Amino acid sequence: MASGDIVPIELGLTDGDLVTLWAPRWRDGDDEWEAFLGHEDDLYGFESVAELAAFIRTNSDNDLVDHPSWAVIAGLSAAELEPEENFSFDLVSVPELAAGEPDVDVVGELEDTLAMVRNIAEVCELEVVTKFFGNNPVLGALASGASTFAGREGEELWDQVGAAIVKGWDDVLDAIDSVVSSPEVDAAAVAVAEAELLAAEENEVDADDVAEEEEEFENVDLSAADDDEESFWDEVGIDPVKIVNSDGERFTLRCYLDDEPIFLGDGNTITVFNSERALARYLADDHEHELARVSTFAEVQTAAVDGSLEVEVTDENVYVLTGLVEDLAEGPEAVDVEQLDLAVELFSDAADYADDDSVETALAQSNPLGWYVSYLLNPDPNRMAPNPPYASEAQQFRELQRTFEARLVSE
Repeated sequence: MASGDIVPIELGLTDGDLVTLWAPRWRDGDDEWEAFLGHEDDLYGFESVAELAAFIRTNSDNDLVDHPSWAVIAGLSAAELEPEENFSFDLVSVPELAAGEPDVDVVGELEDTLAMVRNIAEVCELEVVTKFFGNNPVLGALASGASTFAGREGEELWDQVGAAIVKGWDDVLDAIDSVVSSPEVDAAAVAVAEAELLAAEENEVDADDVAEEEEEFENVDLSAADDDEESFWDEVGIDPVKIVNSDGERFTLRCYLDDEPIFLGDGNTITVFNSERALARYLADDHEHELARVSTFAEVQTAAVDGSLEVEVTDENVYVLTGLVEDLAEGPEAVDVEQLDLAVELFSDAADYADDDSVETALAQSNPLGWYVSYLLNPDPNRMAPNPPYASEAQQFRELQRTFEARLVSE
């Protein structure tokens, strides 16, 4: 996990499951901090992701607003605030875990949950919880993994872990429950977030269908494959594109005509949509745009009209812009080179489409940003590395991103 992140998490507490935000340790000058979403003595928890999203977007009086990544987290879509499975901590089930068999999954889940409880205790200054860990050093054995609890001695050690939890866990849970509160959130903002989550759910491909498709693909005799390998989009030479930034996910189309990029738009702006379905609906109607002059676009419109058009974005046409500026500011080792390469491609294509040479100029190797980007995308062991700090280069990249995003017009 990169330093400076803010992570959505889920906590299973006495009154039910709540979602909140956790900021792992980060540095601010010579100081080191760790925090949860809250204010003063309260740790904020919400019954739904929609409420969490609404609160983040409408509240500026909490302990995370000064975090360097607050602007990023505040700009995420509601769906992006769904806690990942490995960031779900069921505190209520801890005694049950400790009463089970010490296999790899159980020990790992118990250790992760207790580690999060330690974090809460430190940030919220819960003396009862701090004493619980201090009085039960046997809990430190969990960090060594399931093999520690093998054999007779291991079984005895596991029993000691279970006994410690049985004796003190109710007090731990009560202490944490006492600092958790759920502030009121704006109803209209909640409704917007709920709509986002519903739209995201509708756009998800059913996992079972994906598994079936993968299984069918594995059973295909590739040696017998012919022109059927080409998708509809391959045949027409136009690509659906997905752009992910702080505003969420946006979809559009792009093709290359004589190696010149052409987007769905008017030549200066790029028309984007919140979902593949919305894009397909737009394509079914007559509109004036640059792609209309591409000979195969008529086939796209025909498919959209008869309902057979499926907007499917391949991996090489997914452009994730979120977090790149922050990674560039942190240094070369923090940057996802593939993500950066795709972003540079997207910015360059959009600029060429609008007859704008600003991206080419900014990425010239004679400029600090160009040297930095070239160093990352074209590694050479004999090449001098860019010198820190990287704030200026990151700011230049931010300006390129802002210029690109200003071209996006939502329909």
